[in-house]
Amino acid sequence: MKIGTVDLGERPVLLAPMEDVTDPSFRLICKEQGADMVYTEFVSCDALVRNINSTVRKLHTSDAERPVAIQIYGKEVEPMVRAAEIAEQAGPDVIDINFGCPVKKVASKGAGAGMLRDVPRMLAITRAVVNAVKLPVTVKTRLGWDCENKIITTLAEQLQDCGIRALTIHGRTRSQLYNGEADWTLIGEVKANPRISIPIIGNGDITSPEKLAEYYQRYGVDGIMVGRAAIGAPWIFREMKYFLRHGHRMPEIPAKEKMSLLRRQIDESIGRIDEYRGILHIRRHLAASPLFKGIPDFRATRIAMLQAKTRDELENVLEKIEKEYLHI
Repeated sequence: MKIGTVDLGERPVLLAPMEDVTDPSFRLICKEQGADMVYTEFVSCDALVRNINSTVRKLHTSDAERPVAIQIYGKEVEPMVRAAEIAEQAGPDVIDINFGCPVKKVASKGAGAGMLRDVPRMLAITRAVVNAVKLPVTVKTRLGWDCENKIITTLAEQLQDCGIRALTIHGRTRSQLYNGEADWTLIGEVKANPRISIPIIGNGDITSPEKLAEYYQRYGVDGIMVGRAAIGAPWIFREMKYFLRHGHRMPEIPAKEKMSLLRRQIDESIGRIDEYRGILHIRRHLAASPLFKGIPDFRATRIAMLQAKTRDELENVLEKIEKEYLHI
């Protein structure tokens, strides 16, 4: 699969852009674990144009992450064009446009998935961004605004006509948020459309190597993007790539190695921000990590882990988990 000149190979597995999740440390770890392409957190075009420091920092990427995409969002043509030009100067491999974020503070203002209610404006933004930058431009969106307005089969052709080089489709409508099960049927229909020539990337509910391989075969997509299943489990990319190559699961990754990756995220999060906020930031990964799922009588320890406020407090809890629960 190629996005412009960016060659991701056959059946690539991509790390989805996720706000407050896909920071530089997590992206690099996922890349090292086998992710074929990674995406930044989404970047507000308005904040970027206003040169807000916290937003500008989201543009920072490293060569070790490549190929890497910067994702931008907004609802007006000119700020989106300017943001794309600024993002291009940061040196990513791809510029991605977010037309899929369902959260109220974004979609209710007409950005993200809110654009699914204003297709002419969505197309105008897409066309203008494509024309403004030399890098390949891609789009990530959803099936439609709600179940009565699943417009993706038509929208995919329209976006392709604007000049995008790949399209990622999340198999839910905006009204579904992240509830229910992702419906890949329409994603498969878009891919099967003989008029579609750009790569189609499927996204939604890919939680295991087996499901990844099954959906590649069933829906014929060019790429698959993994989001929430990677939170607290960056090693899932290694497991998925192994399954695609060999047709069966790899030997279980030792708990000690998984814990080492989580510790690295903690250290790098603290180093990038500060001790208190860095620990707050990493809690989402610790809370979601399958490493701690299903451990008997773990509730009190889990609460202590997620309430730790200093590196020493958190390290003491992790050491207890290793000795008493994981036996490493």
